[in-house]
Amino acid sequence: MSTLEEHVDVAVPIDTAWDRLHAAESYPHFLDGVRAAHAEEGGRTQLDIEAGDRSRSFEAEVSDHGDRRVMEWRTTGDPRLTGSFALQPIDRDHTRVQARVEYDPGALRESFGGPKGFAQANAIERLVRGDLEHFREYLERGR
Repeated sequence: MSTLEEHVDVAVPIDTAWDRLHAAESYPHFLDGVRAAHAEEGGRTQLDIEAGDRSRSFEAEVSDHGDRRVMEWRTTGDPRLTGSFALQPIDRDHTRVQARVEYDPGALRESFGGPKGFAQANAIERLVRGDLEHFREYLERGR
């Protein structure tokens, strides 16, 4: 398993970031490759994803630790992905959003194709950084 951690600081209060993070229907606005998403009962979210020349649907189980402002998630099918978003207040109007993703490089390549080894790790890092930057832009535009 490989683990990636990235963060971005956003110019919105923590409650705003927390609420928007939970609006599954908005995921296509900031998650690259997500074409559609919707929340389902029981803490599940359905995601329709395109990566490279492949389209897939995933179901993710989401659990909240609202008292700590942590949202954990994991896919229920292949490839197995797990991760979390942790929000930390910087001040009244700014929040740090930390993303953590755990993945099996071989399983990702098998599911979506793409590069191997170091090139794959770099591609995933760029994807997560880009998604966090898009989330920042999405949040700050919506103020």
